[in-house]
Amino acid sequence: MNDEIIRLDSVSKTFDGVEEILHRVSLSIKKNEFFTLLGPSGCGKTTILRIIGGFETPSEGSVYFDGIDITNLPPNKRELNTVFQKYALFPHLNVFDNVAFGLAIKKTSKDIIEQKVERMLELVGLKGFGKRDVTSLSGGQQQRVAIARALVNEPKVLLLDEPLGALDAKLRKEMQNELKKIQKEVGITFIFVTHDQEEALSMSDTIVILNRGNIVQIGSPTDIYNEPENRFVAEFVGESNIVEGIMKKDYLVSFDGFDFECVDTGFKDNEEVEVVLRPEDIDITSPENAKITGVVKSIVFKGVHYEIRVETDKRTYIIHTTDYCDVDRQVGLSFGPEDIHVMYKDY
Repeated sequence: MNDEIIRLDSVSKTFDGVEEILHRVSLSIKKNEFFTLLGPSGCGKTTILRIIGGFETPSEGSVYFDGIDITNLPPNKRELNTVFQKYALFPHLNVFDNVAFGLAIKKTSKDIIEQKVERMLELVGLKGFGKRDVTSLSGGQQQRVAIARALVNEPKVLLLDEPLGALDAKLRKEMQNELKKIQKEVGITFIFVTHDQEEALSMSDTIVILNRGNIVQIGSPTDIYNEPENRFVAEFVGESNIVEGIMKKDYLVSFDGFDFECVDTGFKDNEEVEVVLRPEDIDITSPENAKITGVVKSIVFKGVHYEIRVETDKRTYIIHTTDYCDVDRQVGLSFGPEDIHVMYKDY
């Protein structure tokens, strides 16, 4: 049984015949998946969403929906709906009528409209809000109305273009949890666009990272964070200490003048590589218990941890720890084989 719902096959997009926004992008998106397009501004993620939605036509390549080529199908003929960052609610209609709008256009009977709208309002946590003026709602509530309006038409796929971008930090976190919960309850595919790494890691089943119109890595949140395939991913997702090194042989890497056991294999002997050490994977210890030693140059309280910068004779390391450490103190840096991640070097 094929569980793929959307496939992009070598999709490119060029504007004005000059500027290439996407370069031969191929993707497979599964049914009932929370699928996130992540990357910096201008990387092409919203263009992919618009191509899937039918708002843009690819310059090259094809788009398939349930195995059928929909590359040239207009948006209203596709079994999907979109929630934009600007919710585009109708200010002259109340909450109920905003949600019911698509059903009313289809001339659905009043009793079915009422049944479906009430169910959707309950699903998004707005039970009893039907008669409210949408302009009187908070940003988070307006966003829920937009989601309910999109879901009431029972699409197979929901496209979400940075829908949490206009919310404050606390509300944004609440809505992240709500969106994931809603996606599980309705059991459809969500394709989510964001430039927020934490948002992507906390919500997604699969993340695609884009840079300059190219896919640079696809994987689960755990894979993306723990196993970045290149420097761009390691720097873009979370904080990293990235060090140039030599892969002496399988399970042995050298950097900063010392050899360290690691868990990586498949490199050539003595190949130049880059080593990633996440700040939370480094422990501060006494100098005599560590190969790498240095001096604490700064300590900043971040709420759940301290961010400590330790200057060695080779570089400055960033460490995240719950333990306080005095500035100017001589310390050692400790980490295990599983804390070292080796990447092919970007040339």
